[in-house]
Amino acid sequence: MGTGGRGVIPARSPVAHQGTCVAIGSRAILIEGPSGTGKSALALELIDRGARLVGDDSLLLEGRDGALVARPHPQTRGLIEVRNLGLVTLPVCDEARVALLIRLDENAPRFIETAQIAERAGCALPMVRLWPAAAPLALKAELALRKYGLPSGERCTG
Repeated sequence: MGTGGRGVIPARSPVAHQGTCVAIGSRAILIEGPSGTGKSALALELIDRGARLVGDDSLLLEGRDGALVARPHPQTRGLIEVRNLGLVTLPVCDEARVALLIRLDENAPRFIETAQIAERAGCALPMVRLWPAAAPLALKAELALRKYGLPSGERCTG
């Protein structure tokens, strides 16, 4: 997303956001959905495949230079809820540029031709809705990132 030749887009103040986020290489996936749809479970599957946790259930989102940046919320930094086990501490990525929003949705379409667009913290993101019970969900999320995600930005820090 360019600045339209008008200079640098100023950073916006971080906003608290309910969602889960993992970084895969230099791009992050923001995962949203109703309670109990498997946001943390999808994050764990992606972490098992090499992703890094940014935050679970509570994040700070900030528009910066035309990109959406996700950071862990200080009160939940490094924690992820593992159903039947409780809160587990994991290594955390302190900041990542979000390239894709995945919405876990039982009414997700069977096929899509393009990603939808959603706005978070003043930034437009490609959004793909995935049916939460349709395995292999982590592989679908990675494929969606590859096909619809914004291009690579800066590397995950932390």
